[in-house]
Amino acid sequence: MLFLDFIFCAFIAVVIIQAIFYIFFFSRFTVLKQEKKSRKNIDVSVLICAKNEAENLQNFLPSIINQDYPNFEIVLINDASQDNTLEVMEQFASQHENINIVNVRSNETFWGNKKYALTLGIKASKNEFLLFTDADCKPVSKYWIRHMSSHFTKGKQLVLGYSGYSKIKNSLLNKLIRFETLVTAMQYFSFAKLGIPYMGVGRNLAYTKNTFFKNNGFVNHMKIRSGDDDLFVNQVANKKNTAICFVKNGFTESIPKTTFKDWFKQKRRHVSTAKHYKLKHKILLTLIYSSQLLFWVFAITLFTTTYNWLIVFVLFLTRIIIQYVIFGEPSKKLKENDLLLLLPFLEVFLIITQLAIFINNLISKPDYWK
Repeated sequence: MLFLDFIFCAFIAVVIIQAIFYIFFFSRFTVLKQEKKSRKNIDVSVLICAKNEAENLQNFLPSIINQDYPNFEIVLINDASQDNTLEVMEQFASQHENINIVNVRSNETFWGNKKYALTLGIKASKNEFLLFTDADCKPVSKYWIRHMSSHFTKGKQLVLGYSGYSKIKNSLLNKLIRFETLVTAMQYFSFAKLGIPYMGVGRNLAYTKNTFFKNNGFVNHMKIRSGDDDLFVNQVANKKNTAICFVKNGFTESIPKTTFKDWFKQKRRHVSTAKHYKLKHKILLTLIYSSQLLFWVFAITLFTTTYNWLIVFVLFLTRIIIQYVIFGEPSKKLKENDLLLLLPFLEVFLIITQLAIFINNLISKPDYWK
């Protein structure tokens, strides 16, 4: 009984911690309304770093070329591709004068390091305001550049955007991928609103060239082969210089993985950078994840033993209701409404997957940009 007494008390503490995170942290994004920004028409450079992405460039580059924006260039960075990526880039460049190609050859010192290629692309860009996406991404509207760039002001030099994944009908894996993306976005938008921004996604991210060079670019984490987006944001973002854009026409959308193995490998790379975040961010993120894990472990333990089952049930239901309330509005804002019905199931599946990723990363290093 002493053991169950301890589990019961710990369960109460975990529920309280979870409630605090949902009510005082994540609710910041739930109640947040996107500010209407005036039209600026500043000169923007859109940067796309591609490695063996010929097919994706053929499919998605037109959606960027056809953006309804008066003053922008497209910087295409070919990172030592072994397919015909460079030829595809050259084909587009011959038809559009605002395309600038940066052809990066293999370098022994920086082999396989996307940050080296991106740095060369940033140096070659003509404009102060930089907007980043990936070769397998497409803007959801022709006003993507307009919405993201509208958040640049004298004080805001870094803009965090949202990039979702396209939906695949009747695919549980697709729902899990989109749920993980939704949760991550809720976290980094909420933290940014609280004045403690910690990450962004390179599929939809903007910052000024001055900010990049003033902070020595990727120098502080150049040897870490992942994290050209989140580690840079973690390094330079603060309460004063960071803005967020979550209006639908400012979204980008990517192709999701179609097998669990491929997605698992992708997430291993992403998660591996978190250990390099600032200490305060690591503490908060660890507390969020560990409290989620313990909530389900303790709840299942107490339910199976029927220990104080009525109180446990009330606490369990209260936490689930709070979660649904907090997730409701963000899922609408980010156009992921269909995930709400499976919310508890997807959360459990994601927690187990994240635990497996953490264990795998302790045992071996994940694969990186090749």
